[in-house]
Amino acid sequence: MMFLTPVTGQDQKNPLLQKWTTPYETPPFDQIKNEYFKPAVLFAIKEAKKEIDGIAKNKEKPGFDNTIVALDRSGSLLRRVTGVFFNLNECNTNVEMQKIALEISPELDDFNSYRNTNEKLFERVKTIYSQKESLPLTPEQKTLLENTYKSFVRGGALLSKDDKKKFLAISKQLSVLSLKFKQNVLADNNAWQLHITEPTKLKGLPKALVEMAEERAKSKGLEGWLFTLDAPFYVPFMQYSFHRDLREQMWKAYNNRGNRENENNNNEIVINIANLRLQLANLLGYKRYSDYILSERMAETTENVNKFLDDILKVSFQYAQKELFAVQNYVNNEGANFTLERWDWSYFSERLKEKKFSIRQQEIKEYFEVESVRKGIFQLFEKLYGLSFQERKDIPVYHPDVRAFEVVDGKKRFMGVLYLDLFTRESKRGGAWVVSFRKQKKENGADIRPVLQVVCNYAKPSKEIPSLLTFDELTTFLHEFGHAIHTLLSDVNYESLSCTSVYRDFVELPSQVMENWATQKEFLDLFAVHYRNGRKLPEEYIQKIIASQQYNAGYLTVRQLSFGMLDMAWHSITQPVTATVADFERQAIEKTELFPPVKGAVLSTSFSHIFSGGYAAGYYGYKWAEVLDADVFSLFLKEGVFNRAAAEKFRESVLSKGGTEHPMKLYKDFMNREPDNAPFFNRSGFEK
Repeated sequence: MMFLTPVTGQDQKNPLLQKWTTPYETPPFDQIKNEYFKPAVLFAIKEAKKEIDGIAKNKEKPGFDNTIVALDRSGSLLRRVTGVFFNLNECNTNVEMQKIALEISPELDDFNSYRNTNEKLFERVKTIYSQKESLPLTPEQKTLLENTYKSFVRGGALLSKDDKKKFLAISKQLSVLSLKFKQNVLADNNAWQLHITEPTKLKGLPKALVEMAEERAKSKGLEGWLFTLDAPFYVPFMQYSFHRDLREQMWKAYNNRGNRENENNNNEIVINIANLRLQLANLLGYKRYSDYILSERMAETTENVNKFLDDILKVSFQYAQKELFAVQNYVNNEGANFTLERWDWSYFSERLKEKKFSIRQQEIKEYFEVESVRKGIFQLFEKLYGLSFQERKDIPVYHPDVRAFEVVDGKKRFMGVLYLDLFTRESKRGGAWVVSFRKQKKENGADIRPVLQVVCNYAKPSKEIPSLLTFDELTTFLHEFGHAIHTLLSDVNYESLSCTSVYRDFVELPSQVMENWATQKEFLDLFAVHYRNGRKLPEEYIQKIIASQQYNAGYLTVRQLSFGMLDMAWHSITQPVTATVADFERQAIEKTELFPPVKGAVLSTSFSHIFSGGYAAGYYGYKWAEVLDADVFSLFLKEGVFNRAAAEKFRESVLSKGGTEHPMKLYKDFMNREPDNAPFFNRSGFEK
């Protein structure tokens, strides 16, 4: 379908609304300007409404194709335009884009309401749904019908007229608040910096970090060194800075984002979001927002999630306490006369790790040059799934740091376009993620392949030193490529069920299982060479990495569980929150605390995953998937880490299926049994 109609008021045709003539119809980033976004969104909304009206007013008898499939295909232009805008707003934003986001979000909410509260449309859907047992549908079609019906019900279709108005008003408020929350975190993150002018204050810091800080200072017209709260600065600073007072400054700044007395304060927003979500759930007949969310999750209920978190905490907390005691004992033996605080943990646990395993992360980094890692990961997916990646310089990109790759399989079949956006910058939010500009689907006999991006925040190369990854950053790279492969190997009919459109507590399985390859010698031998002399990562280093994997596993598990418990606390309230954010948070995670509370430090005000990232009542899913991934990888350990047959079975049973069937069925199709948590406990060094 071609959209060539100029937008009213534009002097030229809007490239967002034209047929894209780029390779594989990728976004023409070199032609797109901020001024095009809002008119394009408004135009696309009008077109989508026309499509909705056409389905709702169809005089033909309601059928699966003319209603359910038509709905799945409707709004394709709107998805294309908003896909470009919101993805860029995450990774290459500016003040103008953030303003546009606030302006178009209510318009998009209005459209969603227009669709979800269209009574004639819902009547057609409901008519077909009532016949679901007698219709000759495939499992994928049954899932699409079920999802379509539920999307209306969960969108308020069964509510009274007055309650529908309330539902719409709440949805609008939540959309704006979530967007504002995200913008505040980014602004607060960028507003703080540690400016060092005395060379003695750099003691302990890696050379690459010091050079990066010097370049950052120069870019701001400053002398000395400038450290920010972005991960490539913050993480190594906390691990290596000899100066305890500076670590304290950095830690408090990082853990106080969104909680400062400025225009970026998120305290009121957090409470408003939690209370509005409760109201929304109550309107739809749920006692708690978590009940509403988990009714569409693998875990199914609030009680199941809380039990899952508690069961793991009971085992892991005792190990975390032992680990804390071991680090405190190390500090005492080193002659330091103080009790460990939170800003001490990364530094001293890293020193003990070096002593215990005779390994320095900075030495390991020298074998993980980012370009070598990229090539190694590409080789891994060639061995497992027969994929090859060819860089395409003729595909437009949205920033000079971004690279585009054409992906084909062993039969030279086009599988998709992959953008790599690896380096940190101020216009990009922190973290790492994968999103699609276009998802896979099949229409009119054609298999439309995905266009996606892998986004990370690694340190940019300096004049003397290339971008070197820590071991954790290597695992992050593998993790995100797991999401990418889940997207690239999708093979379903309907867009809403394709790629990573699966239950939130299942979506992390394909990504987290890939992290396991980071400790496999056969994989590391593909690419891990010293960036200066080309020597392979020594066998003794690999063994030390493997041996160190259980180091502080208890602490790290408890930390992640605390995030999950905080998330569940905010979203399982049954009455509006009246306490302060700090007090509510302290009570929610009290049983996971290993250190005394720090006044002014709050996680909730920067917890973007749950307040603006789609993981509300779902953060437990990371640990849930970790249990699953350890179980799945146990099969690869048995069959071989490059075993093509095991990989193809995983592709056929899980990766290609998207959300076409219940995740437990997909899991059992691959493993031939239900999940077993023993591999997770064994990998972590915990007793059952």
